[in-house]
Amino acid sequence: MTYEFILVEPQFEKHIALIRLNRPKELNALNLQLMQDLKHALYQLDNDDEVRCIIITGNEKSFAAGADIKQMENANAIDMLNRDQFETWDQIRKTRKPVIAAVSGFCLGGGNELAMTCDMIVASETAKFGQPEIKIGIMPGAGGTQRLAKAVGKALAMEMVLTGKFISADDALKAGLINKVVPVEVYLDEAVKLAKEIAQQSPIAIRLAKESVLKAFDSGLQEGLYFERKNFYMCFASEDQKEGMNAFVEKRKPEFKGK
Repeated sequence: MTYEFILVEPQFEKHIALIRLNRPKELNALNLQLMQDLKHALYQLDNDDEVRCIIITGNEKSFAAGADIKQMENANAIDMLNRDQFETWDQIRKTRKPVIAAVSGFCLGGGNELAMTCDMIVASETAKFGQPEIKIGIMPGAGGTQRLAKAVGKALAMEMVLTGKFISADDALKAGLINKVVPVEVYLDEAVKLAKEIAQQSPIAIRLAKESVLKAFDSGLQEGLYFERKNFYMCFASEDQKEGMNAFVEKRKPEFKGK
């Protein structure tokens, strides 16, 4: 399937799919059509048994520099309510397979919110993260106040949201927003390396583990513990669990089949 504003490689590497945001002249600003493209691509890849991990990236200059302001500047509150653009974001968040953001350059506004919607972030040393919506008279609306606060804490999130300041990749790493910082020449390679490690594991266990970590992020401790325990037990209904434990006992590499 072809898309207007993204490029998709379902088998970029074995079991690894790549989605590249593709509006380079606009610094990959997230317009409504791009987000629809992204939603549909993620749905297709999520239901492809050959795909075990998904990477979303932009280019060296920009992951995504924000939302497309031209699509919003003349809208009123009722227009935005009826547009319901965040339904797309909710669907993206429901992707069951692990999603890694490979970020270089600008990762601002909706771009930062999209990266935070992913499960992990690998960044180049040139990456800049921020929520600058306050500078155009609005505030983040796709998770920028909620996920950012949970990721980096109240104080830094408040500073970033209320001033619109950017933080460097190194500061983002120190704050816990991202997984690693690497030279710009290898940021995508490092994301692929991480994806390969994940793709070697049992797809069923990975899916259940991802759900459980997100539950901790989205809920209180007791509710999260209950959810984790349920998914832990579910692992023992899979052939992968038997293969993994047998391989450990037999001192060999497991061959997971996602069953």
